Amino acid sequence: MDMIHVRAVSPPDLTARVVGRLAGDPSVLNLIVQPGAARNPDGDAVACDVLTGAANDVLRALRALHLDSRGSVVIEPVDVAFAGGAAEAGTRQLGARAHAPVWDQVEARIRAEGTYAPSFYLYLVIAGLIGAVGIVTNSQILIVAAMVVGPEYGAVVSIALGIDRRDGRRVRQGLRALLLGFTLAVVATFLFSLLIRGFGFESKAFSVGVRPVSQLIDTPGFFSFAVAGLAGIVGIISLTEARTSALLGVFISVTTIPAAADIAVSVAFSSWSEARGSLVQLLVNIVVLIVVGTCTLRWQREIWRRVAARRAPADRPQRPSPGGN
Repeated sequence: MDMIHVRAVSPPDLTARVVGRLAGDPSVLNLIVQPGAARNPDGDAVACDVLTGAANDVLRALRALHLDSRGSVVIEPVDVAFAGGAAEAGTRQLGARAHAPVWDQVEARIRAEGTYAPSFYLYLVIAGLIGAVGIVTNSQILIVAAMVVGPEYGAVVSIALGIDRRDGRRVRQGLRALLLGFTLAVVATFLFSLLIRGFGFESKAFSVGVRPVSQLIDTPGFFSFAVAGLAGIVGIISLTEARTSALLGVFISVTTIPAAADIAVSVAFSSWSEARGSLVQLLVNIVVLIVVGTCTLRWQREIWRRVAARRAPADRPQRPSPGGN
């Protein structure tokens, strides 16, 4: 039984309307009201569990009452619930909507990924260094490790959300973080690669031009677009459904960090055509991920909007009058 837990602080003059809205919805369970129990902000404590499929409607109604601005609303996932007959009846009434994403949670996860602390840039630099070792030693395992360490996909989806929500500030922040982060990664990896070349630490195969890992990275083509596009779709879906295993698969399928590392290694070893190919590969992956991510977000919203629209008005809970209890 999928549900979320909602904790709210309501101003006393608003509590009757909030409780009336929640109590009149069969998808709201375990409603608890404690008058005057909350502090900072002060008000009435209201808590309930909401079936996931109805959460978007319930949260939208609470925002319409300005509960988020006049009080506070906190959403928590419910990992395990032993639901009774009321929950089962509510789930049956929701039908296909029972598995709808909770968009407030989805956007909160994406916004959390779109924060660029110093560790974001440190992870990019370290991922680039690991990628460089993988390239000069022809180790595909290290290339995969670099992909997993790289945090750039968080910035990509944050940009996609900014485009979807027409939030220019979020888009600019994400693009700036990607530009600065990859620049730092390339510069650090270039210096590291010069050290490798100077001391002759590269593998013998790499030094004589046998570079299968590098060739996979610096030759963008149809499959570069295809894999980036598919990864962009899966990435957004895994975020909306909170499937970390699928999201990990996205990290190890897009050629961003390996391309940045290969730019630095190729320049350090004076392989100019390979550096150009890796730069194209990096740009292709980032652009395709952003475009596909934005389209997938809008596509998912539209699909679930249509699923909700199929519900007959008679099947939906009736809202009480503004002064009702």
